[in-house]
Amino acid sequence: MAENEKFTIKGSEVVEKVKELIHQGNIRRVRLLHDDKVIIEVPLSVGAPVVVFGIVWAPVLAAIGAAAALLTECTLEVEKVSDNGQDSSCK
Repeated sequence: MAENEKFTIKGSEVVEKVKELIHQGNIRRVRLLHDDKVIIEVPLSVGAPVVVFGIVWAPVLAAIGAAAALLTECTLEVEKVSDNGQDSSCK
């Protein structure tokens, strides 16, 4: 089952927060919201290897950072995969 978490943060802190969440390895999707409107939505692979992190995620983080830089405050919505790795759509 997937669960969503929301973080209200400054635009300048978005990239660091996304990096931290990616390292946790259980993130399915990240959405950057401003005034309840989706600015950017990025699907992420579950458990992406850290070695590939720099090559694959650098452009994604750059896009998120560019969008966030225009905002003073935004909401980062994160869709996480539960501990058992299955969600209700897999049944």
